Amino acid sequence: MKLTIFGTGYVGLVQAAVMAEVGHDVLCMDIDQAKIDQLQQGQVGIYEPGLAELVREGVAAGHLRFTHDVAEAVQHGAVQFIAVGTPPGPDGGADLSGVFAVAEGIARHRSEPVIIVEKSTVPVGTGDRLKAHIAAQLAQSGKQLAFTIVSNPEFLKEGSALNDCRRPDRIILGGEDEAALEVMREIYAPFNRNHDRILCMNLRSAELTKYAANCMLATKISFINQIAELAENLGADIEAIRKGIGADPRIGYHFIYPGCGYGGSCFPKDIKALIHTAQEAGCTSDLLQAVEAVNERQKHKLFQRIHAYYQGDLKGRTFALWGLAFKPNTDDMRDAPSRELMESLWAAGAKVRAYDPEAMAEAQRLYGHDERLALMGTPEAVLPGADALVICTEWQVFKAPDFELIKQQLRAPVIFDGRNLYDPQRLARKGIHYFAIGRGESLQLPLPGRARVLAD
Repeated sequence: MKLTIFGTGYVGLVQAAVMAEVGHDVLCMDIDQAKIDQLQQGQVGIYEPGLAELVREGVAAGHLRFTHDVAEAVQHGAVQFIAVGTPPGPDGGADLSGVFAVAEGIARHRSEPVIIVEKSTVPVGTGDRLKAHIAAQLAQSGKQLAFTIVSNPEFLKEGSALNDCRRPDRIILGGEDEAALEVMREIYAPFNRNHDRILCMNLRSAELTKYAANCMLATKISFINQIAELAENLGADIEAIRKGIGADPRIGYHFIYPGCGYGGSCFPKDIKALIHTAQEAGCTSDLLQAVEAVNERQKHKLFQRIHAYYQGDLKGRTFALWGLAFKPNTDDMRDAPSRELMESLWAAGAKVRAYDPEAMAEAQRLYGHDERLALMGTPEAVLPGADALVICTEWQVFKAPDFELIKQQLRAPVIFDGRNLYDPQRLARKGIHYFAIGRGESLQLPLPGRARVLAD
């Protein structure tokens, strides 16, 4: 089937590559000429395991092509996916300018019947607004065009997006046009063989399902971080608590890992957007606002702990940092806790030496050649002479380090862990002062080297 996908960002490119893999004829359109030129040469500007190889395979097979020509893209596909960005605006609501720009292009250049698919995360009611907008554009130009809108939200996790796309746990289709929904079923047939994963509902329900899913997951994260704060102050261990509640199948273990806060392209903006939607609808959003507030506090947790340990004396100190991306297996630093930490340390007069397996180029793009940030080539290279090691991302490479080397290389054996990677008792036996999230016993460790560290 001929498909057009507008937007070659994270969602659009992953969806395009996987659709091409099963044999669909996919044309991707983006207004960024440089990005299109790179993709045509098989160069992918975002990191997702396996994505670059899959894009190159699709291009080589002739199933995947790229263009910056709107007319060419609109005329190609009988089904056209809108997968452009919807960043938060100043009021927290989603910026839909890119979505409506695509709609205008379709109204201007399309003459054959078309199914327009909302793949971008959009506020409830956007589908209805798109219908009205396209109808107005057509009336203004005197054109006739048969079109229908279908909501088909994505549920991809950065770091495992290809697998999520190939083996979706559900395929949400929102719309009232049965013929269009049948076409969508045909498109997704290769991903729907073992059992029926397709759930059909009306347009607005599908739009709200996407927000509800992400906000539920964000709620679980903020909940466990709230309990972690209690554990810290009551001398309990959040890791034991996590296992205790996760064993209940009604709760489960997913998304109840305490840490230094969530970030990325979805949770922060979707929470804001749903709060904004609730306000516009005249509804309360107390729980969502609390989820957001807890997460914002959590992002400051590591700096507050560092600041307290050194009694505010941070000027001239250097901190070794492991992890820049907001989560493993991505180079995405949008709303990453590492950014909050680094910028707070810099404001206090400290410097940072950092390493991340994939996000180094992104950090360079964000911060340029800031002399307060040194990007190093290995995890070990950040250690020599640093006052302490700080962990912001739970990459596999950080999970079993050489603790003796860490002790030797740091000025003092101190680790601030925002992802609870290590056993506090084991590190205490090794003579390392270890501060994790919600592990009451780690906060009560004796600190015999503290006076010496401060004196240094």
